Amino acid sequence: MASTQEKTTPCCIPKTNDKSRKTSSSSSSSSSTEVLQNWSLAVGSGSGLSEESVPKTASMAALIRPAETIEDPPTTKTTTSKGISIMTRAQTSHPLDPLSAAEISVAVATVRAAGATPEVRDSMRFVEVVLVEPDKHVVALADAYFFPPFQPSLLPRTKRGPVIPSKLPPRRARLVVYSKRSNETSIWIVQLSEVHAATRGGHHRGKVISSKVVPDVQPPMDAMEYAECEAVVKDFPLFQEAMKKRGIEDMDLVMVDAWCAGYHSDADAPSRRLAKPLIFCRTESDCPMENGYARPVEGIHVLVDMQNMVVIEFEDRKLVPLPPADPLRNYTAGETRGGVDRSDVKPLQIIQPEGPSFRINGNFIAWQKWNFRIGFTPREGLVIYSVAYIDGSHGRRPVAHRLSFVEMVVPYGDPNAPHYRKNAFDAGEDGLGKNAHSLKKGCDCLGYIKYFDAHFTNFTGGVETIENCVCLHEEDHGILWKHQDWRTGLAEVRRSRRLTVSFVCTVANYEYGFFWHFYQDGKIEAEVKLTGILSLGALQPGETRKYGTTIAPGLYAPVHQHFFVARMDMAVDCKPGESFNQVVEVNLKVEEPGKDNVHNNAFYAEEELLRSELQSMRDCNPLTARHWIIRNTRNVNRTGQLTGFKLVPGSNCLPLAGSEAKFLRRAAFLKHNLWVTPYAPEEMYPGGEFPNQNPRVGEGLATWVKQNRSLEEADIVLWYVFGVTHVPRLEDWPVMPVEHIGFMLMPHGFFNCSPAIDVPPSATDLELKDNDIATKPIQNGMIAKL
Repeated sequence: MASTQEKTTPCCIPKTNDKSRKTSSSSSSSSSTEVLQNWSLAVGSGSGLSEESVPKTASMAALIRPAETIEDPPTTKTTTSKGISIMTRAQTSHPLDPLSAAEISVAVATVRAAGATPEVRDSMRFVEVVLVEPDKHVVALADAYFFPPFQPSLLPRTKRGPVIPSKLPPRRARLVVYSKRSNETSIWIVQLSEVHAATRGGHHRGKVISSKVVPDVQPPMDAMEYAECEAVVKDFPLFQEAMKKRGIEDMDLVMVDAWCAGYHSDADAPSRRLAKPLIFCRTESDCPMENGYARPVEGIHVLVDMQNMVVIEFEDRKLVPLPPADPLRNYTAGETRGGVDRSDVKPLQIIQPEGPSFRINGNFIAWQKWNFRIGFTPREGLVIYSVAYIDGSHGRRPVAHRLSFVEMVVPYGDPNAPHYRKNAFDAGEDGLGKNAHSLKKGCDCLGYIKYFDAHFTNFTGGVETIENCVCLHEEDHGILWKHQDWRTGLAEVRRSRRLTVSFVCTVANYEYGFFWHFYQDGKIEAEVKLTGILSLGALQPGETRKYGTTIAPGLYAPVHQHFFVARMDMAVDCKPGESFNQVVEVNLKVEEPGKDNVHNNAFYAEEELLRSELQSMRDCNPLTARHWIIRNTRNVNRTGQLTGFKLVPGSNCLPLAGSEAKFLRRAAFLKHNLWVTPYAPEEMYPGGEFPNQNPRVGEGLATWVKQNRSLEEADIVLWYVFGVTHVPRLEDWPVMPVEHIGFMLMPHGFFNCSPAIDVPPSATDLELKDNDIATKPIQNGMIAKL
């Protein structure tokens, strides 16, 4: 991901200068033009902004104070009282920074050079190149002495004082490599040295630390494979004949979505790399934005060998007529509901005249007492690291070490072909990060925006960059708190704002927006926004199906569910190296009638400590307002209670499938909403690292918890599974309005009082008090009588 100084692309206003400059924290006339280069401004939505409604760049810049940046420490050596030499910035990349484009190139070149023969090297396909995240003590060392937040207190004290190395360990890359020649998947670890020479045409300087072949697996599919698969199917003579039977001769109208085969029987074993495509057909070849998903092609069975890129099975099983062209299928401006868009949407401008309240240094973010780092991986997309809250005299208080969405599963509920095979693992089979959007193609955020780029390898080893991939911005969030004294008529009110960091990805027909919101009252919200186009089926004339909703003549949308898994490596009030967390389940209970409940109105919160992994497989229960508290076993608040954060579920569900459903072989983790494990660095993905065509039952989380490890005082990892059941509506067509789902991490006894009580009034509130409230007579009749 690009650093602060590297990202300078405005979103909705023109650049004044293409040169990138470092933003100063001081306010001066010379810095006014720099703001618009280092920050993107999306001021409006709705009907758009004319030249009259948006001030000119120069005049806007004159109103804006540059955002504050966190200063780098000097790069000169210093000496401790014991004569220890310290290089405060011995390397330019923080241990948790995503791999740069140069580092990815070096890692790929190193592995390719290690191939024994030219044939082996040519057959290498690079599925994933990611950072090997270092041990937590290395991260603590970096944060203590090398990078913000520069907190030596992060490290435990010793009698002889800290031993500080002059530099951090070298960064390492982990590569998942697929061999087109042998159909084998291997994992490589490469140590990276300084790689700047790579960008100047120098030789690679990586070192292979290890490599191993992983038997009986298939890695995720790649976009290049999907494109090749579409071309192979469209060129297959029997497929062309089948389409002619349906009245289609122009193959440019045909869309082939290569879905992974999943695992339903031994025929899907990973000894072959398989795809079972879904077929759709557009009606107009000269309309690139036509909704081709409105005409599904059913009755054709295709199986593609993705290793050799050949069709190995083909059968035209049933001639189902193509649905007629739906006049409501398209969604571009001017083509919806009769071709007339709304004309009464006025511009909505969001302006921050003094710039944003957050500060950034590279991937380190500081905002309203929160600070954290952001990362990005091809599989998970956005990752939040080292979340902490600056709590006055208490200093920096950790909350979590790592937060991310590690898997999602979309099972369909129609038992008919081909829909029963649709149970996509969008993270493990495709990659949420690799399918992320460049937000340059549309302002998904408003206000002052900081964008970050993301770098990946493509299938052949080249480096691809998604510009403006991650969006960071502030949002107004209504009332934070308010009270009016009814006796005096005086009121205090504060407006809430939140810091949002997000990305959006497209997986075939659906879009998913993943958001982490940080609030001024200490809450953290995880949110997923679902939108996109329904995956449809075709109906015979007069046919209906009970497993879906008829959307248009000849079209129906099967029922399905969307499940997401958030992995949260918690560290509530734990310094690096400490394992002092536990999880308590809370249920509200109604008191039994009797002497303690003579009025039959009593209820109370009952707590139960989750002592082991098998005890911690839990489900949501709204009837008892069930929630879970992650507590520190050593820290107490002013009332003597253990400090903690609680996980508050949002709306949720469990799989609507029988216990022997085929997709549950690979997704056993969906059987419960909450799982808790002690931290283990190799336990990252709930369905195992390679769910594609995985024949092993219950691999991953469901197997790990059988160890039944103790959780009474541990380095806790929460796995929260949350989902939505989608019974499609006509209103979901042609593009589904956003549906929200998520959960909240909320302080529970973590603070001694509301952490939001010190938020100042807004400028408008202060003006009202000065001009109105202070001189306004009390008019309330009740108050007058009192």
